[in-house]
Amino acid sequence: MERRVVITGLGVVAPNGIGLDDFRSALKNGRSGIKFDQQLADLKFSCQVSGTPPVDKVNHTGYFTDLELRNFNSTGIMYGVIAGLDAWKDAGLPISESENPDWDSGTIFGTGTSGIEKFRESIYKIDDLQTRRLGSTAVSQTMNSGISAYLGGKLGLGNQVTTNSSACTTGTESILMAFDRIKSGKVKRILAGSTSDSGPYIWAGFDAIKVCNYKSNGEPEKASRPMSASAAGFVPGSGAGALVIEDLESALARNAKIYCEILGGNLNSGGQRGGGSMTAPNSTAVQKCVKDALSEARIEAGNIDYISGHLTATAKDSTEIRNLAESLNRFGKDFPYINSLKSLTGHCLSAAASVECVAAVLQLSENFVAPNINCEDLNPEITAIIDAECIPKKMVEKPLKIAMKVSFGFGDVNGCVIFKKYFK
Repeated sequence: MERRVVITGLGVVAPNGIGLDDFRSALKNGRSGIKFDQQLADLKFSCQVSGTPPVDKVNHTGYFTDLELRNFNSTGIMYGVIAGLDAWKDAGLPISESENPDWDSGTIFGTGTSGIEKFRESIYKIDDLQTRRLGSTAVSQTMNSGISAYLGGKLGLGNQVTTNSSACTTGTESILMAFDRIKSGKVKRILAGSTSDSGPYIWAGFDAIKVCNYKSNGEPEKASRPMSASAAGFVPGSGAGALVIEDLESALARNAKIYCEILGGNLNSGGQRGGGSMTAPNSTAVQKCVKDALSEARIEAGNIDYISGHLTATAKDSTEIRNLAESLNRFGKDFPYINSLKSLTGHCLSAAASVECVAAVLQLSENFVAPNINCEDLNPEITAIIDAECIPKKMVEKPLKIAMKVSFGFGDVNGCVIFKKYFK
């Protein structure tokens, strides 16, 4: 009998909401988390707004010990641990105090970099001949696998504990890697997700190549404009999303709540050929990724009710819509509802896909489509492909059965995962 794979827990640290209740409210009300960023202004960035999660308002008790917080300077690990432990708790799973590892559970939790501020602090100490004063956690805070190592230790995970990294596709990739491992019978559950550090040392390169919006520094909440004719680049953001992905039998045996089922998905690359490059997608590969995901999930394109787009508020938004419409062979009013969370959060980089997957699963399970903001002036290249009604400006309450999340990243990498409302 083929294993079914479900989602039983969610956790999120986003610019517009920390924790499911706050995040859900932000989704439904179209509440932006993008603010003016004084540090970026002081450093003479062109883009001086950001989507930075307000973690200073979070009580860290229950997430970190006082000892762990001493000399702690890795925002990405902090976001990931908060989101990951919240997802674990939301799934109704205990934190084991046993001396024995939990052999049935693991984590695949991705990132782009880890502890960039800690790394900077360490460089200054080394250059100042103070290597011995780096502290005992300099390595664990700056190694890419720091986030999975922290989560593995806090939860006593005994199965696969690893970190993946594939630019903006990282979160979708972690979910599909977890899906495959569970389907193969090698584990009962995986805490999957991704995280991204905050701050100028992560975002400077994007500002330098002029892909960030510098025209809306005086109106931060209007700065992220996916699918808009006046889109002027993305807003840098950060955060973490976490999902407990589990074998259905395991979930039923412990009477867990089930948000939805994962039907399948696909990962591929355009090889930076055929129009693809380090920063641009190969459209043939994007369309193949979506078509292969549908085949893996064994569903027809006409069954997709809602799409969580990648849609970064750059010139590539219309290309993405064209690729989706052609891969689904659905145009005009026949196209599914689509939204871009980035209008509310900015582009959370390596955390983007997992934060957006949490949002997609919430919308699917609770039958609503969150509004797109800042696209009252829809790009005419987009409305020539799909009808404006498919891009809701206000929340839509509607029964949803199947949702699709797409992600595209630097390096010409693509991901598509398909979720279905759970039915016994």
